[in-house]
Amino acid sequence: MHGNGTASRYAITVARTGERFECGPDEPILKAMARLGRKGIPAGCLNGGCGVCKVRIVAGRCRATGPVSREHVSHAEAERGCTLACRAAPDSDIELEVLGRMQKGFFGT
Repeated sequence: MHGNGTASRYAITVARTGERFECGPDEPILKAMARLGRKGIPAGCLNGGCGVCKVRIVAGRCRATGPVSREHVSHAEAERGCTLACRAAPDSDIELEVLGRMQKGFFGT
C-alpha cells in the first residue's frame, strides 16, 4: 500500500481460467495482462480503436484511462461492465471475462 491508502498493485483474475496477474493502479489492464506471455493477447493498437481487447468486469472496479469507441463497446455493454482492457486501469482487485476476438487467441477456442 502507498501512504495515501491506495494499493501499489491489484490482483486481476481471469474468470474462465483462474489465472491471476498484478496490475498497478495507473497501468492499463491489457499491459499487465500481456505479462502472462500468452500469444493471444493483443499488443498492437493499445488506443481503444480496434476493440480486440474487450473484457467484462465481473467483480471489482476500474476506471477509464482514455476514450473507448462506441463502435466496440456500446453504452448498454458499458453499463454491464464491458470495456477495453487497453483503456482501463484498476481501482480494486478485479475479476474479468475475456470477450470478443481476444477469446480465440487467449483460450484457443
